Amino acid sequence: MRAARLSAVTAVAAVTALAAVTGCTSKSDAKDGDRVIGVTATDSTCETSKKEIPAGHVELAVENKGSKVTEVYLLFPDDRIVSERENIGPGTKQRVTAEVKAGEYRIACKPGMKGDGIRQTLKVTGGSAAQRDPRLDKAVAAYRAYAQTQADETLPKVAVFAAAVKAGNIEAAKKAYAPSRIGWERTEPVAESFGDIDPLVDVRADGLESGQKWTGWHRLEKALWQDKKIGAEEKALAGKLVTDLTDWQKRVGKAVITPTSMANGAKELLDEVATGKVTGEEERYSHTDLVDFKANVEGAQQSYELLKPVAKENDGALVTELDKQFAALDALLDKYRPNTTSYEFTSYDKVGAAGRKELSDAVNALAEPLSKLAAAVAK
Repeated sequence: MRAARLSAVTAVAAVTALAAVTGCTSKSDAKDGDRVIGVTATDSTCETSKKEIPAGHVELAVENKGSKVTEVYLLFPDDRIVSERENIGPGTKQRVTAEVKAGEYRIACKPGMKGDGIRQTLKVTGGSAAQRDPRLDKAVAAYRAYAQTQADETLPKVAVFAAAVKAGNIEAAKKAYAPSRIGWERTEPVAESFGDIDPLVDVRADGLESGQKWTGWHRLEKALWQDKKIGAEEKALAGKLVTDLTDWQKRVGKAVITPTSMANGAKELLDEVATGKVTGEEERYSHTDLVDFKANVEGAQQSYELLKPVAKENDGALVTELDKQFAALDALLDKYRPNTTSYEFTSYDKVGAAGRKELSDAVNALAEPLSKLAAAVAK
C-alpha cells in the first residue's frame, strides 16, 4: 500500500457518482489535444491547463517541478479514485490516461505523498456517445469477476489468521498471515479506489495520518514478529480486520472499473512492488515481501492478459515487450521458491543487495512499457 491515503468517502455520494464512469465510453468529436490536461505540480501548488473538457478519454500530462516526490489523482467528488499515478519524482514527467463521463471531478497533487492533496476542479461536459469495443466490455466484466473472486477467497483465509490471533497462537498466526493477504494484493487498486478501506487494513506505521489509530494487518504483523506477544488489543484488532475486509468484499462489486483503470491499476501494482516490496518496507517484520510481490505481479498480469487482444491490435510492439518482461520477472521470482505452485518464498531478509537490485531492475523493465498500456487500449 502507499504511504498515506486520501480522505474517506460518503455512502450517499458514492452511489450518486457511480454512474459517472460506467458502461460504454462516451467519446466526443474533440481533437486529441482537447483531451490532454497539463498538470504542473510543485511542493505547494497544483496547476491544471484546463478546467473543462469533453467526455471520453482524458490524458493527464504531469510534470513535477517541485523538490518532493508527488502523486497525482483524478477523483470523483467523494474521493473515490478514477485514476492515479504515484511516485512522480522531482523533475520528471508522467502521463495518465483515464475515461470519464459528464460530471464534476477533482485533480489532486500530493507533494510528499501525504494528506488530501492540493486540488483543482475539473468539469466534464457531455459528448456524443460511441459504442466501446465489445472486447473491452468483456475484459471489464471478466476483471470484475476476478476481483470479486479474490475478495471472496480472501475472507476465509483472513478468518483463519484472525482465529489464530484470538487464540493467542503466535506460530499459527504467523503461518496464516501471508496467505491471508494474497487476494488483497492481487486487486489492491480496486480496494484503494474506495479511499476508506485501505487505511484501516493495510497501513504501515509510517503511513499513519495525524491522530489515526493503527489497525490492520501490519499492526498485527508487528505484534507477532517484533513484539512476540498477543494481548487483548491484538485480539480485538483481529476481529476488526475481519469486519473491515468483509466490508471490502461487499463493496467490490460496486467498484468503478474501465479498461483504462484496469491498465492503470496494473501499473499501480508494479509501483507498489517498486516502492514497498523491493525495498523490504512493506513486510518489515515478517519479511514475507516476496509473497506480496508475486501477488502484485499476478494481479497486474491478469489485467494485461484481459486487455491484450485490443492492445495487440493497436500496438503490437508494446505487447511483444510486455510479454517478454512479464516472463522475465515471473522466472526471476521463481528462483525464490522451491515449488512454483506454492507461495512459500524465501524470507526477504535473506535476499542480498545483488538479488534486490536484480528484482528492482526487472520491475523497472516491466513498469516502463506497462505505463503505456492504458494509451494502447484507448486508441
